[in-house]
Amino acid sequence: MIYTDFKGKKISQLGMGCMRLPVINGRESDIDIEQTARMTQYAFQHGINYFDTAYGYHNGRSEAVMGEILKNYPRESFYVATKFPGYDISYFGKEEEIFEEQLRRLQMDHVDFYLMHNVCELNIDKYLDPQGKTLSYFRQQKEKGRIVHLGFSFHGEYETLEAFLKVYGPYMEFGQLQLNYLDWEFQHAGKCLKLLEGMGIPVVVMEPLRGGKLCTQTPEFEARLKALRPEADMREWAFRFIQSVPNILTVLSGMSSFDQMVQNIQTFEEEKKLDDAEMKELLAIASEMATVGTVPCTACRYCTSYCPQELDIPRLLDLYNEHSLTGGGFIAPMALQAMPVEKHPDACIACRACEAVCPQNIKIADVFEKFAGMLKNA
Repeated sequence: MIYTDFKGKKISQLGMGCMRLPVINGRESDIDIEQTARMTQYAFQHGINYFDTAYGYHNGRSEAVMGEILKNYPRESFYVATKFPGYDISYFGKEEEIFEEQLRRLQMDHVDFYLMHNVCELNIDKYLDPQGKTLSYFRQQKEKGRIVHLGFSFHGEYETLEAFLKVYGPYMEFGQLQLNYLDWEFQHAGKCLKLLEGMGIPVVVMEPLRGGKLCTQTPEFEARLKALRPEADMREWAFRFIQSVPNILTVLSGMSSFDQMVQNIQTFEEEKKLDDAEMKELLAIASEMATVGTVPCTACRYCTSYCPQELDIPRLLDLYNEHSLTGGGFIAPMALQAMPVEKHPDACIACRACEAVCPQNIKIADVFEKFAGMLKNA
């Protein structure tokens, strides 16, 4: 296992994500404890020392299961990360209640890495509320030694990240980003990484395989990559990309089987960064992937002046692209929750005034109708 130096600690560059633990009969809350314990033992034996869970993972069961398993190992031999569930705004104001429950679930007296979870447009006002107690409470817990390092995870627009960091930045020791070669440009992950690097905030990587999407490729794309590294499979390409960018603390992988863990640990036994030619080809493939099933909106905003519903058409098209490329997922629905319902895609009246001025000739009304149907059937 290769390691990263962080404030006098050696953190394994591969962390065990505990959001996709093996389950029984497909039931999210019914974690296969025997299999998870076996995977955790193998992780320890092969150098993994960073375990990432959260309040809501596996319908609230992940923290408790990992606490029960990890109590069998010396506390100083691992680092555990968990999170304040800011994805649900009803939890703001309950910081103490939730944190105490998390410590009980984990059977621990402190958390090594604690995150403000899922900072995004839906909850940014709550995180930044000057009357709120979120930041002050968790800073107090850090001062008491019950939290060792404070950080955050992020799913949102670049401007939201900037706003969050203006207030929280001085107190954040690490940030967690969805970072992979597809999202480097598509979700502006590279831009977010650069912002954090400039502030001296190292990054924990989530979704390096984009939920498994990057474990396979089309025959054409795979052949192009095999020509450069014949021995590497597509999963390894995704991990080697992360090894090749700066300011990375650790890479989380939500491994749901023992075989996945064995494969991933083998990859992180050594560092094999991409050279310039390999990086260029991989990002070219990412750019081509991002055009499949998406629309070529350039956010020129000519359309918005002509919309009688005053919809934020470029933003809705951006969310459509994310939802379409991902094949669903939570990001677009979560972002839409932050918008008034009268600004959702189904508010389009198909007048097509926007289409008359669109330089890209996008059939916007048709896209919104399709998007609304995708969301309804999710």
